[in-house]
Amino acid sequence: MNIVLLSGGSGKRLWPLSNDIRSKQFIKIFKDENGDYESMVQRMYRQIRAVDENATITIATSKNQVSAIHNQLGENVGISVEPCRRDTFPAIALATAYLTDVIKVDPEEPVVICPVDPYVEMDYFEALSDLADIARRGEANLVLMGIEPTYPSEKYGYIIPKNDDAISTVLSFKEKPDMQTARQYIEKGALWNGGVFAYKLKYVLQRAHEMIDFTDYQDLYAKYDTLEKISFDYAVVEKEPSIQVMRFSGQWKDLGTWNTLTEAMDEKVVGDAQMNENCSNVHIVNEIGVPILAMGLKDVVISASPEGILVSDKEQSSYIKPFVDEMDQQIMFAEKSWGSFRVIDVEDESLTIKITLNAGHRMNYHSHDYRDEVWTIIEGEGKTIVDGMEQPVKAGDVVTIESGCRHTIIADTELKIIEVQLGKEISVHDKHKFELEE
Repeated sequence: MNIVLLSGGSGKRLWPLSNDIRSKQFIKIFKDENGDYESMVQRMYRQIRAVDENATITIATSKNQVSAIHNQLGENVGISVEPCRRDTFPAIALATAYLTDVIKVDPEEPVVICPVDPYVEMDYFEALSDLADIARRGEANLVLMGIEPTYPSEKYGYIIPKNDDAISTVLSFKEKPDMQTARQYIEKGALWNGGVFAYKLKYVLQRAHEMIDFTDYQDLYAKYDTLEKISFDYAVVEKEPSIQVMRFSGQWKDLGTWNTLTEAMDEKVVGDAQMNENCSNVHIVNEIGVPILAMGLKDVVISASPEGILVSDKEQSSYIKPFVDEMDQQIMFAEKSWGSFRVIDVEDESLTIKITLNAGHRMNYHSHDYRDEVWTIIEGEGKTIVDGMEQPVKAGDVVTIESGCRHTIIADTELKIIEVQLGKEISVHDKHKFELEE
């Protein structure tokens, strides 16, 4: 099975655990079979492999999510990187060209497109395999998965099938309705449009060539910033007369808000927190090293991270986005391909960060124009390279790096470092990367 997972968005509705770099699909709040915490993207990747260990999995995402994906899924996962945001049609066209031109998948083969972040069980992935088989038969150009609605929702678009068969021709699509209209749709047998569909690769390649002047994947990538921002639904689905829909009645939850996310959590408390027996329907997620105690609360979510603290009625938590939009905030936590960092103090002319560097990894060899840095090794062993000079380091060592010096650190074991940045102009843009001579 060829499958493309669409990974986008900043997930502001799950603040303070999500930010512009750490989207909701990277938050580790679910338990795997070993009892370890995993994220939505790790959970979905594991489930796909359980159904089809040989599946070709490609994640279509933006540049700022690549490091988190490598951190959570490893270096060998397939990634189709968008140079910039251009909505779902360009992203899907680029991923389709990536599969055919880079991975060398036969254009006659089907591919399944789905979001990376629904909460689903194994029957969902078995259904994705069925969806691919239907697309392979070629009776329609597009095959959609229609989710059997469990309640009238204003959050989803609706698919109107011709009949109530397991696989049906699509009569029409309806935009997100109001509640009364949603009830009417459901009474007529409408299905939720969960953004899951399959097609033969050659179909979208042909549509892409009709709309965009490009030769191959590399050419499309180079022209990506000139492409029109347009959704796949508007560019392709609404203009395609040959579409089928396959019904899916298994568990499917869009965990886009705190209210829906807590419904899927295995535990009421994640992190250092406790609640008394008078609490009812309360969930706590704590990522900071300060204990949280909740008493006598009902229908409340509490979440704490380096980004901030949320205490909210669960229903009201759905309206968080406009408040978060008004915040102009330093990114306080991020996962990178080499490990992670957490900001622990911000001053006018200094920034203090705790860095965790995974064993066998290193930072880029780089320099800064406007800041000095002081590294204090607090755990592990490795080596630093400063202006070409190599030096072993261990817990207790302190390394001072002046502005202009080229530097990196390499972890032999997991390294934990306190980095203090000193300067009048501390900025993420103050960085020059260099090749490190072996």
